[in-house]
Amino acid sequence: MRLYHNPRCSKSRQAVALLTEQGIEFEEYRYLELGIAQEDLEILSSLSGIIRKNEKEFKENKFDINDIDAVREALISIPKLLQRPVLIKSENAVIGRPPEALKTLF
Repeated sequence: MRLYHNPRCSKSRQAVALLTEQGIEFEEYRYLELGIAQEDLEILSSLSGIIRKNEKEFKENKFDINDIDAVREALISIPKLLQRPVLIKSENAVIGRPPEALKTLF
């Protein structure tokens, strides 16, 4: 499992704590430093609510959040727009808002 994580985000920190407490093995993926992993682009861009619309970068670069290609390009060029935390397991992904939503994957 891979957790897209921003250590400055309280929900993201709660997700790490939840997974750790449950004894779940996962990769803590710091997407702001590493960018979005190529192999995750398809699943991430298809998730409803994956774009953080309140970010300045979204408002400056408005695009159709229902256009998967536009979402994919935004995630590549502006990783900060990724909603977090996101847990990916195989071909499934869930946004951890609230963090307990991650339990659907384990």
